[in-house]
Amino acid sequence: MSRTRTKAAPRLPLDEEVLRPTFRRERSALKRGVWPVAGCDEAGRGPLAGPVVAAAVILDPDNVPRGLDDSKRLTPERREVLYERICARAQVAVAMAPPWRIDRDNILRASLWALARAVTWLPVRPRLVFVDGRDRISIDAGCECQAIIGGDGLVASIAAASIVAKVTRDRLMTCLGAAHPGYGFERHMGYSVPEHFAALDRLGPTVHHRRSFSPVAGALSVLGEDADDLIAGVLPL
Repeated sequence: MSRTRTKAAPRLPLDEEVLRPTFRRERSALKRGVWPVAGCDEAGRGPLAGPVVAAAVILDPDNVPRGLDDSKRLTPERREVLYERICARAQVAVAMAPPWRIDRDNILRASLWALARAVTWLPVRPRLVFVDGRDRISIDAGCECQAIIGGDGLVASIAAASIVAKVTRDRLMTCLGAAHPGYGFERHMGYSVPEHFAALDRLGPTVHHRRSFSPVAGALSVLGEDADDLIAGVLPL
């Protein structure tokens, strides 16, 4: 008598586990006698206005805040909570590349300059620096730098730096929104959104806009030769 085999129902795919930043790389360096170890990251490469803000953080191995993650995966409220905890428990430094430097050097070079400056301004000099992305930063001799793609989602100290940079920049853009009503900086943080494009068409660029970015350059060309005088007179730094 033959037996009929029933085909097993296909298994539903399980959701991929979300990776969270760990302190593993920092602790490994500590075990090798390499310390302090800093993580650094920046916020604000893409916007049309405002500075690039870079942060460098040296976490306390015995008091790492729980819940660290890539700032982009956190709510604004959660970022604020973690920002306060990081600043209370870690060594932190922040540096900014203003729009004029971005226009002069290009966004990549300005970002790397701000990252290097943030590391330099730490209260203690690190012996190893982890930086988010593909590019290493130029720092003093005797300090190694390792670039880690997606580091803000993998390395605890980089995640902490991403939170500090993001919260610092968002607070700054909120202040700029209050100083220059009508642009909506406090909502879109200077990014390319319809509200921002409409404000550029209606009001023209401010001194906080990046002139080398094409939407801003286009708005300046509409204003013509008197653009500098108009912007400086109506919207001072």
